[in-house]
Amino acid sequence: MSRIAVVLMNLGGPDSLDAVEPFLRNLFRDPAIIGAPGPVRLLLSRLIAKRRGPEAREIYRSIGGRSPLLGETQAQVAALQAALAGLGEVKVAVAMRYWHPMSDQAAQQVAAFRPDRIVLLPLYPQFSTTTTASSLTAWRDAAHAAGIAVATRAVCCYPRADGLIAAHAALIEPLLEAAAEAGEPRLLFSAHGLPKRVVARGDPYQWQVEETARRIVARLGRDDLDWTVCYQSKVGPLAWLEPSTVDELERAGRDGVPVVIVPIAFVSEHSETLVELDITYREHAERTGVPAYHRVPALGTHPAFIAALAGLVCRALDGEGSLDSGEVGRLCPAAHRGCPLAAR
Repeated sequence: MSRIAVVLMNLGGPDSLDAVEPFLRNLFRDPAIIGAPGPVRLLLSRLIAKRRGPEAREIYRSIGGRSPLLGETQAQVAALQAALAGLGEVKVAVAMRYWHPMSDQAAQQVAAFRPDRIVLLPLYPQFSTTTTASSLTAWRDAAHAAGIAVATRAVCCYPRADGLIAAHAALIEPLLEAAAEAGEPRLLFSAHGLPKRVVARGDPYQWQVEETARRIVARLGRDDLDWTVCYQSKVGPLAWLEPSTVDELERAGRDGVPVVIVPIAFVSEHSETLVELDITYREHAERTGVPAYHRVPALGTHPAFIAALAGLVCRALDGEGSLDSGEVGRLCPAAHRGCPLAAR
C-alpha cells in the first residue's frame, strides 16, 4: 500500500513570550520579506525585532502568552488525517516558516516515515511570493538536507476551492442575519496586507484574495449585498494595499452601517484575528460610530474546508509535474508574473 506524506505549511508563531523576539528575527531576515543583501537584512531583522518585541510580547501576553497557531494547525492535521484515511498509510506533518516545528523538523519526520509520495499543502489559500513561495523554498532546502528524494507535488494555491468558499459562506450567513438587526450590514473581507511594490512586481495575492471574496459573495446569493475587500496589519513606512481595514471601519461609522468582518486569508485563529480584529479593530469601530461589529471565525476544522484540503491532496496525487493550482492549468491572469505557473 502506498505511503503518503502531506506537509501542512503555515507561518508559525512564538510558543512563549521569550520566543517573541527570535520569531520576529526569523521573520524579518527572510529575503521574501526584506529584499536587502544578507548582512544588511540580518542587521535589520535584529533591529526590527528589538524595536517591535515589547509591543508584540504584550499582544501575545493578552492571548495566553503564546500563539495559538500550532494548536490550531494540529487540530487541522488530525481532521485531515482522518479525511485521508482511505488513501492508505498517510502521515500529515507540520512545517512552520518562522517558529517550531519548522521545515527541518518536518523533513526529518517525513524522512523517517519513508513515504512513496509527498504533497506540500500550504495553509495560505491565496498564493504570495512572501508566504507560499517562501515556505516552499524552505522545504526544498530542508528536504535536500534530510536526503528526501521521492516524488513531491506542491499545491500552490486554492482561492476558489469549492469547500473553502462553502465554509466561509456557512460561517458568514448567521452573522449577516445578526448584524441586520442594527441595519443593512456591510461585509468586510479583511486580508493581511502587502506592500504595493510587491504586487507591482507581479505577485498574484491581491487578485486571488479578491477572487475568493467574489466567489463567496456569489455563494451567499445576495445580489444587493454591500461588500468590499480591505487589508490589515500594515507595518513600516512603505505604501501598502488599500483600502485599509481601519479606513473601511471609519467609512462604515460615517455611513452608520453595521459590519461583518471576515478573515479572508487566514484559515486559523492567531494574533491578527484574536487581537487585531477582535480587540483593536472592534474598539476602533465602537469609537467611530459603527452600530454593530461582528467577526466571522477562521475556518479552522470546518468540515467543508477540511474536505477541500483532502480533495486538493487527492488531486495533487493524481496530477503530473511539481505544482498544482487546484484547477486546470494556470489560475492567475497573465499580468501576474509572480504566479508560480506563469511559465507553464
